[in-house]
Amino acid sequence: MAAWFLHPLRVRYQETDQMGVVYHANYLNWFEIGRTEWVRHAGITYKELEARGLMLPVTDVEASFKQPAQYDEWVTICTQVAEMTSVRVRFESRVLSGDLTESLGDRFQGDEPPGLLLVRGGTRHVWVNKEWKPVRFAREAPEWYDRMVRLAGRTSTS
Repeated sequence: MAAWFLHPLRVRYQETDQMGVVYHANYLNWFEIGRTEWVRHAGITYKELEARGLMLPVTDVEASFKQPAQYDEWVTICTQVAEMTSVRVRFESRVLSGDLTESLGDRFQGDEPPGLLLVRGGTRHVWVNKEWKPVRFAREAPEWYDRMVRLAGRTSTS
């Protein structure tokens, strides 16, 4: 079972709409924050990936909205890798009400992180080079690929 990595943030005013709730597109930004922090937990930064000529564009996104987040509230972005190969990766994301890191720390081991679910979603990605040609991450950066596989709690499927 893969761990969920937790990242809290406070809803900023500019992320809300006239109804006083978080505008739906901002949840995609939050999914990206979760992915970026997940990769950072593997000891890698997006800046380092890109300097090595590797990019991870989104190919698919999904989101299901359950409850609204509102200005100045704390939310926790929960991220895990659901599938990973040398060419593709699928992240699952949850946005939950409150700062769960106060009670759980930065990880949760279980099927679903506990708390009030605001949004459930995920993204699919493909590894590409600077020419936007698909590449095998395991060949381009084997040490980083191994770190991400271990962090994802998966076995390598090159």
